[in-house]
Amino acid sequence: MVSDARMVVSVVIPVYCSEEILPETHRRLGQVLSALAPQVDYELVFVNDGSSDGSMAVLGELAKRDPRTKAIDLSRNFGHQIAISAGIDHARGDVVVVIDDDLQDPPEVIPKMLEKWREGYKVVYGVRTRREGENVFKRWSASVYYRALRWMSEIDIPVDSGDFRLMDRAVVDAFKSMREETRYIRGMVAWIGFKQCALPYEREARFAGSGNYTFRRLVKIALDGMLSFSSRPLALSTQFGVIVTGFAFLYALWIVANKLFLPSRIIEGWTSVLVAVVFMGGVQLISIGVLGSYLGRVFYETKNRPLYFVAEKHGFDGQDAGSPLGPDETSR
Repeated sequence: MVSDARMVVSVVIPVYCSEEILPETHRRLGQVLSALAPQVDYELVFVNDGSSDGSMAVLGELAKRDPRTKAIDLSRNFGHQIAISAGIDHARGDVVVVIDDDLQDPPEVIPKMLEKWREGYKVVYGVRTRREGENVFKRWSASVYYRALRWMSEIDIPVDSGDFRLMDRAVVDAFKSMREETRYIRGMVAWIGFKQCALPYEREARFAGSGNYTFRRLVKIALDGMLSFSSRPLALSTQFGVIVTGFAFLYALWIVANKLFLPSRIIEGWTSVLVAVVFMGGVQLISIGVLGSYLGRVFYETKNRPLYFVAEKHGFDGQDAGSPLGPDETSR
């Protein structure tokens, strides 16, 4: 059993163009976490990921009114996974909870996560049993993706789970030591290990507005997950090439047999040759593309650039507005 006497819970909330949602997100999180007093203190770490609306202005006002609210403004849009990483870097809690700003993941689940943490689990990740506000295609494609990822991955990545999770400080410190640029956080946390458990919950519809994830962004995250934690795509492309070569060899034997034993039979050539050339060209391009995706990731990692830069902060002692990320902080 783990004691939570005077413990601090840090909640990291990545933000992107959500000015109309933020006041309600702040209210519900504060309501849930305040009910855990006096044993539990908390902080809310909002990370503005280069929003083009007034999200940062709203966060600045929230930080002025509530001393438990911190706001980090990244210098540009670095992406959802980098924004989460920036929040985790600045979180000081004994445990860190990651939750999106759209209230699809209900804050009311956090006390249940803390109960699991008290039982000794170092990571408690939410598993969606129902997804309100999503069409049939999105639910079906998400289900297929998670299972394909689990099959392809070399580690056990939980299915139907997102970034909504609680992490113990030991896991957070281990996570902060991993500074790769191509980040798939749910896979990274699974790779770290420690004692982990699932917590089923029903995902709610978005509180207001429309989702920020375009189809292109969803595909990028899916590819990052598959390519960051598995070399199986390379093996599959090789195996597929061997199979195609085998069929081509059998087809060549069939042509020779027809020529030797059935000389009067007319063998159509142009169509079959064209199909074979186009098919083989497609196989080669796919294989080169898979290889190029891995090589591109190596290219970006060798640059060893910082993951992000901070334009300003609000609510941090001695690091308020206009304080950019210094060289002593863990942006790398």
